[in-house]
Amino acid sequence: MKDYDELLIALRRITRAIDLYSKRLQKETNLTISQLLVMEAIVKIDKPTPSAIAKSILLSQATVTNLIDRLEKNGLVQRKRLGTDKRTINVVLTELGEEKYKEAPELLQSGFLRKYRKLDAWEQHMLVSAVGRVASMMDAEDIDASPILTLGEIGVSDQGT
Repeated sequence: MKDYDELLIALRRITRAIDLYSKRLQKETNLTISQLLVMEAIVKIDKPTPSAIAKSILLSQATVTNLIDRLEKNGLVQRKRLGTDKRTINVVLTELGEEKYKEAPELLQSGFLRKYRKLDAWEQHMLVSAVGRVASMMDAEDIDASPILTLGEIGVSDQGT
């Protein structure tokens, strides 16, 4: 085994874990990770607008609009005008959306973050530094990415999101 094989194997395992979890989640819920993130943001944000949702989950407004369109088509969310400003549209979960959201398994990054936060501060910094160095070595430091553990092209919206 070459001196770098262990690192490449670990990177492949991370990629594979994300892929397998994404597929399992979609099979169980019929929703993508991105759709569940939108639903989670709707639950957590007071009077969620598409713009606020996009900022919250670090996706473009166009991507979030596409996700909301798909969720609305499936009867999981509704766009509503709340308050006196007729220009402001809020997004709310429907009853079916609330049921689907409550039944959905925890997102991969939630489990990861729970374990990460249990680490000592020095170990957290060491991990961030080491993984940042790997990203730099892979010429990936300029790639636009959010802290959402999902596969696919980064920064590009597709129909399935």
